[in-house]
Amino acid sequence: MSPRSITILGSTGSVGCSTLALLAEARDEFSVEALTAKGGNVELLAKQARQFRPRFVAVSDDLAWRPLSDALAGSGIEVAAGPDALVEAARRPAGLVMAAVVGAAGLAPTLAAVERGATVALANKECLVCAGQLVMERARHCGATILPVDSEHSAIFQVFDAKRPEGVERVILTASGGPFRSMSLDQMRGVQPAQALAHPNWSMGAKITIDSATMMNKGLELIEAAHLFPVPADRIEILVHPESIVHSMVAYRDGSVLAQLGMPDMRTPIAVALAWPERMPVSGDRLDFAALGRLTFEAPDPVRFPALRLARDALAAGQSRPTVLNAANEVAVAAFLGGHIGFLDIVDTVEATLERTAERPLESIQDVFEVDRSAREIAHGLIGRIAVAATSSAH
Repeated sequence: MSPRSITILGSTGSVGCSTLALLAEARDEFSVEALTAKGGNVELLAKQARQFRPRFVAVSDDLAWRPLSDALAGSGIEVAAGPDALVEAARRPAGLVMAAVVGAAGLAPTLAAVERGATVALANKECLVCAGQLVMERARHCGATILPVDSEHSAIFQVFDAKRPEGVERVILTASGGPFRSMSLDQMRGVQPAQALAHPNWSMGAKITIDSATMMNKGLELIEAAHLFPVPADRIEILVHPESIVHSMVAYRDGSVLAQLGMPDMRTPIAVALAWPERMPVSGDRLDFAALGRLTFEAPDPVRFPALRLARDALAAGQSRPTVLNAANEVAVAAFLGGHIGFLDIVDTVEATLERTAERPLESIQDVFEVDRSAREIAHGLIGRIAVAATSSAH
């Protein structure tokens, strides 16, 4: 059997690096068509390209073309730069595309892969949050297959009876609760970025780790699940599970509950997507139930984690609301990581941005981009006022 061709969008991020680690263990089974990365990750991207020998590499920043081209001189690998280059990478003839670009920036290249009917391993939840209906409609029209890579959605995918969805009573998304699960609001007010980046269970990129700490990540996953699985939104529940062993559950109308369990290791859901519909071996620790002793669950606290309410409201309202939610959150998370706002200001900024934007239908991807841009402008303005107020109070 000839190797399966794969493109990795976002190869230098957490999911991208884990994907390449799995490919290194199965070199005879895959060939790499293209790799892409942000402009600041040229050195790592070049190292990956020299190891895996893709035909094409692209970097999002035009200014990074020269250093990447120099680093790969004489390799025979085609080099490109800029946002359009990421889309070109997605259009290359790979049967499988790992869509792991973080944030709304991943929408255009992911959609390009969908529109040529590829199998898309979706690790970018923001695509479905921003433009879920449009992306899923294009996937159906173009014959694309979307395989979820988020651990929770992969878990649901593995135990969801897609041939008989009418038998599903509810879907239960589990959440670790993040590092501040037991903190009071007053304590969270003083949280610093280094604390928020110290997730107790998972090793993830900075943005998703902060989203986990605010529980916005689970709100985004709620919206993603509503697009991926034929279950009404009011039958998708969120349950805090601090051990991160049960990755999600599907409850059926006969009282059965099917769960997918595993170590908190993103390589497992990535491997599910890479090998689907088969299974591939993954090295690493295995569950030891005797050592675990017990698994615990609790309801999320809506007062300390209002991001869940904002996400559910945005999903219920539909149209442009989830797009605004995501755009404002991306801006606010970046501002927190940059030291410009406090931890609780993240969700406050998202809510204030939602309050300042009107609902509008999304009839095209261009509509999505326009709403995203407008929401970011509003969020930046709000953050500027927060920063000015903080400076004034300090004096």
